[in-house]
Amino acid sequence: MKYWLKQIAIFGVIFLMMSFAVDTWRTKDMDRQALPELQGLTIHNAAIDLKALSFEQPVLVYFWGTWCPVCSVVSSSVDTISRHYPVYSIAMQSGDNETLKTYMSTEDYQFKVINDNDNRIARSLGVQVTPLVMVIDQGELVNYTTGYVSLFGLWWRIAWASW
Repeated sequence: MKYWLKQIAIFGVIFLMMSFAVDTWRTKDMDRQALPELQGLTIHNAAIDLKALSFEQPVLVYFWGTWCPVCSVVSSSVDTISRHYPVYSIAMQSGDNETLKTYMSTEDYQFKVINDNDNRIARSLGVQVTPLVMVIDQGELVNYTTGYVSLFGLWWRIAWASW
């Protein structure tokens, strides 16, 4: 039993190191020190300033696309977490506002969406991979990950920023 626990621990450490390395490589073009202004209109025409909101409490920012197969799996977890924490998503190249409203309604997602159909916001941050989940606190990027992330992983990232 002790042997197997040791093997599992070693595998876990290797997995975490590889995940960190992949995230670092995928987000190499992101400026982690100086976030640009993150402002936009939701698909319901509400003005949002994500950086300003992060001074009230940590904000989870979710870059995704309706065309992204991994995003379709992650979005349900993002929707669940949005019922408990502030979550704002940025839909990249996913059509006009009406198309996004229909998609959100069909999938029964409640999280807020900023339409970044021309990738202006994504380019300003250097985002090249979806899904990308970032946590912004006090105007700074405190945590990020690319690819699949579980509900527990989302919760952990928000909780870490809240401490």
